[in-house]
Amino acid sequence: MAGPKKSLGQHWLKDRQVLADIAEAAEITPLDTVLEIGPGLGTLTSELLRRAEKVIAVELDEELAAKLPGQFPGKTLQVINEDILDFDLSVLPKNYIVVANVPYYITSKIIKKLLTSDNKPKTTVLLIQKEVAERLAAEPGNMSILSISAQIYGEVELDQMVPAHFFTPPPKVDSQVVVVRTRPEPLIHPEDEKAFFRVVKAGFSSKRKKLRSSIAAGLGISKPDAEVLLKKADIHPDDRAEALAINQWIDLMKIVG
Repeated sequence: MAGPKKSLGQHWLKDRQVLADIAEAAEITPLDTVLEIGPGLGTLTSELLRRAEKVIAVELDEELAAKLPGQFPGKTLQVINEDILDFDLSVLPKNYIVVANVPYYITSKIIKKLLTSDNKPKTTVLLIQKEVAERLAAEPGNMSILSISAQIYGEVELDQMVPAHFFTPPPKVDSQVVVVRTRPEPLIHPEDEKAFFRVVKAGFSSKRKKLRSSIAAGLGISKPDAEVLLKKADIHPDDRAEALAINQWIDLMKIVG
């Protein structure tokens, strides 16, 4: 059996109940196509194949990708030996589902790829670092660019926590399942994305500072001008970026223009 490769961030999860719970969180029907990212030894793949019409597994590790099909003879499994960041999501059917235990180091890139694709998944269920899962599902008071970026496109909720000792080898931190249900329409229009994230990034450019200062620095304007913009959007200039709800950022974007 292949051992986990540290360079690829591989940690094997073998607990059958946890694997079944992850698959259940995706609410897969016999009509669904599932994209599994990094199937590894195929332990989660087995649970997905029991529920889905078809599983498309994208595995970067050439050795693992070569072995996987032989483990599931007669099953509707397609294995693709490729980096998920290079994979063309447009080849998947509409309303596909993503389920994956993904390496921590590419979590944000995978989420961005899925949620900004022209062919977005219906539902995404990821087992990721607990801290990152909590950031994705954050509410006003603890928001970040990551949580705003995810919640613009999907409704995010936390599922079960998976302690580090369930993995081989155990990672240094606990993991958590996060479920992202893609919105029928994003909270902002595609043509407004650039302007929206320009304002958001300005707000978070000096995270420890009050918005009066961070918006001024981020947009290259004076503090008095920044205060005027914030007040027009009904945002207190002494607030900090993490306190704002998404609708407040949208209001501010419209005023900044």
